[in-house]
Amino acid sequence: MKGMLDLIVGDPQADRAVPPTGLTARLTVFVAAVMAFLAVIALALSLTTSRQAATWGEELAQSATLRLPADPDLADELLLAALEVLQTTPGVARARALSPDEQAALLEPWFGPDLPLDTLPVPQLIEVIAESDGYDKDGLAARLTAQVPGAVLDDHTTWREPLVAAANRVRLIGWAIIVLIGATVAAMITLAAQASLATNQQVIRVLRLVGARDVYIARAFVRRYTLRAALGAVGGVILGLLAVALLPGDDSGDSLLTAVGFQGAEWLWPLVIPLLAAIVAFLATRAAAFRTLKEMT
Repeated sequence: MKGMLDLIVGDPQADRAVPPTGLTARLTVFVAAVMAFLAVIALALSLTTSRQAATWGEELAQSATLRLPADPDLADELLLAALEVLQTTPGVARARALSPDEQAALLEPWFGPDLPLDTLPVPQLIEVIAESDGYDKDGLAARLTAQVPGAVLDDHTTWREPLVAAANRVRLIGWAIIVLIGATVAAMITLAAQASLATNQQVIRVLRLVGARDVYIARAFVRRYTLRAALGAVGGVILGLLAVALLPGDDSGDSLLTAVGFQGAEWLWPLVIPLLAAIVAFLATRAAAFRTLKEMT
């Protein structure tokens, strides 16, 4: 507790060795603010992709598509037989045949809006939604083969796995960016502390002559740069949260680009960034101060 109080209050005599203003002071605050802002954006991206990966994976895992043969003469018979099989399969919550308009909307990105479906043998699609426990896919496929010849059941595995894998990679990239941001803050604060120590060599020598130990001198640098980094990070986090709040939202969650942001308790995560910035600044400045003071002896 006393160490924390000393870090906040400081020692007026030792603080004179650290310039309260100047290029290094402004640079420390600016870098901490910019890095905190970028950390908020990266955190929002990482949490959003994690959330979307879970949503997409769950939705695709619970859904499947049954494709019936494109045989106009047997279309109604095959549809009734397929629906009967699906409706009597344990684990299937519901099965619904897509309307011609819905099928046309699915084909529109590839064939355009003027595709004459009425004159083309388009296979009938049936949407299959599973219950939470799922159903026996192999058993259902066997029943369909026996009762609905030519029907093809697609459980979306081909689509689900690459989509979830891509979202997970984006999430990892977001966390990697946050780590790189922390390393950048540590490097910049180290350079600023070393420059400040080198500039104030005369003051440091005087402090040593009157009996000040290196721990006493280093504490002043650690305090100043830790507080500067924390102050800059607070400003950066505020700007980052405002930027995230102003991003366009999409309640449907179908688009990743319009869903970037925080939800619920996720808004508390950015509040940790100033604390982490202060810890990084504390460790970086302490290491730089003792190393530089040792070189001055």
